[in-house]
Amino acid sequence: MRLLVSVAAVVLICDIVTKVLAVKLLTPGQPVSIIGDTVTWTLVRNSGAAFSMATGYTWALTLVATGVVIGIIWMGRRLVSPWWALGLGMILGGATGNLVDRFFRSPGPLRGHVVDFFSVGWFPVFNVADPSVVGGAILLVALSLFGFDFDSPTRRTPETAAATPADRPADPPADNA
Repeated sequence: MRLLVSVAAVVLICDIVTKVLAVKLLTPGQPVSIIGDTVTWTLVRNSGAAFSMATGYTWALTLVATGVVIGIIWMGRRLVSPWWALGLGMILGGATGNLVDRFFRSPGPLRGHVVDFFSVGWFPVFNVADPSVVGGAILLVALSLFGFDFDSPTRRTPETAAATPADRPADPPADNA
């Protein structure tokens, strides 16, 4: 749980700081070149989800993201795998970062627009939270595919997958020091 919260806190702080700087230093509609026209700082206010999908449903996206945050915190109580803690922490930090915008930015609570500011080529403009959520999700999918469960420190084997929970060997005690 400590790793999950630490990763989420780092992502959240980086996301908030970079968004504050983007709003303070960038002018909407005036890209600042980093590498030609391929990589730019471009301030955009996004009322939709990733890639500006679901524009106009900000309130629904806010409720879904709130559910995700609550679900990750609830799941974190049973979390044993450090890799799952890393992935869930990345998603938690990114989702919370965008939720901060949805709650505290204009046009108002549950309808706030997310600040996006980084543009690479043809890819939609994004912020620090977005690749964190996507990277965390990719990590969790990979962990699942390779047999790593969130509530076990070791990889699932055919023997342990077929065994009932009572038949499985006990996990070593967590080191909370």
